[in-house]
Amino acid sequence: MFIPPRKVLPLVLASALASPCLLAVPALAFPGAMRSSSQVVGRDAYILGPGDQVEMVMLDPGSKDLGGSFEILNDGTATLGLIGSVVLDGLTLNQATSWLRSLYRPYLVNPALTLKVSRPRPIQVSLAGEVESPGLYSLTLSEVSQTEGGRQTLISGLPTVVTAIQKAGGFTLNADLRNIRLQRRLSGSQPQLREARLNLVSLLKEGDKTQNPFLFDGDTILISKAVIADKEVMELAAANLSPKSIRVNVVGEVVKPGQFELQANTPMVQAILAAGGPTNWRARRSDVELVRINRNGTATRENIRIDYSQGVSAARNPPLRDGDTVIVNRSSYAVVSDAIGAISSPISGLVNIGVLYQLMRDINVNKN
Repeated sequence: MFIPPRKVLPLVLASALASPCLLAVPALAFPGAMRSSSQVVGRDAYILGPGDQVEMVMLDPGSKDLGGSFEILNDGTATLGLIGSVVLDGLTLNQATSWLRSLYRPYLVNPALTLKVSRPRPIQVSLAGEVESPGLYSLTLSEVSQTEGGRQTLISGLPTVVTAIQKAGGFTLNADLRNIRLQRRLSGSQPQLREARLNLVSLLKEGDKTQNPFLFDGDTILISKAVIADKEVMELAAANLSPKSIRVNVVGEVVKPGQFELQANTPMVQAILAAGGPTNWRARRSDVELVRINRNGTATRENIRIDYSQGVSAARNPPLRDGDTVIVNRSSYAVVSDAIGAISSPISGLVNIGVLYQLMRDINVNKN
């Protein structure tokens, strides 16, 4: 079978587009790319790929039988009447239309045709960084979204950045909402990525929907880590982009030690009060320990000089994360009392004065 020379071009083009070695091109390489996120991602065209159902309409009455629906296969090809197997993966609709017209031109007097996507393939996007469950996600036109501990929400319509973040469980406490990076593959013979910077604080506070663009297949969303200002912590907790509840353990000198389910980003003081508050004289009120299990499996232990009159503060009243353990330590009097009980019980209430004196001396030394 004779293959027109022009048919070779999409094979070379598609091969280049399918290459896993994508070139990360800085956003500044595109004129005006950093002016606004809507300008960056809003002008990108849909790129055909495996799984797309495409309808071809032949406008010439004499060639209508060549039209109809076809699906792009896993190898990026589609089989069409008269011209056989054609690679369409990596092309926009306009590029694919122009290319098919050129392929039909040797066989048809008037190769006028139009293409439309009748059933788009599921969108697969990658989320990395400060989300509850980073990974690869498939998104459709109808999604059931649920942040960690939150209620399920039915989302209809084209997937957006917010849709993907909600499906990944929502933001972590350390997410930098002002600097979300969206990377997108572009069509063309030289595979490239375009990167846009999004500010979701503008979306949450001002309703700026340009900061929540529609997603394309292959997009990558990167959420970096940042120290969130205290005044923004509770605003983040109130949004439907963060987990709704967490489980923390409060142990030590509190009235009701145990595990508690609290709202996300609950400050330490509120967690202690949920456990009934510190015991009257046994608790060292201003000396509280926070034990936190990190994502990499390591544990950190931090002493907090807690201030019960302080609002949310990283130093004096930090917001808690899921799995945290709060330890309210014993006061010096509780240490002495427990020691006296341990010594005196075996000898019917008589206290060994020498041991008690040594205990009190050790406590005073430790204080100094």
